[in-house]
Amino acid sequence: MADLSSLLQLSQQVQGRLSEIQSQLAQQTVTVQAGGGMVQATADGRGQIRAIKIDPEAVRQGDVELLEDLVLAAVAEAQKRAAELYQTEVRKLTSGLPFPFQLPF
Repeated sequence: MADLSSLLQLSQQVQGRLSEIQSQLAQQTVTVQAGGGMVQATADGRGQIRAIKIDPEAVRQGDVELLEDLVLAAVAEAQKRAAELYQTEVRKLTSGLPFPFQLPF
């Protein structure tokens, strides 16, 4: 049973560290641009969108569909980069584990 006890302790340590990583990632941000900077999206390290900035020139052009596409592209890229940041941090955590560990996504 010592192995099971060790495994349980390791699991609790990993869970605690994962919680710390998630808190740290909530404080980090990634900002991306679309349309040559006409639209910017900022997401935190957990993928939550925190800000959208639209260049007034993009609105003056009057192409609503283009603006919608640019916003969507910026948001998708910000969330993608946030996910990559998350994956990098989780891989650092799981790299030293003595057994295969599957990421939660």
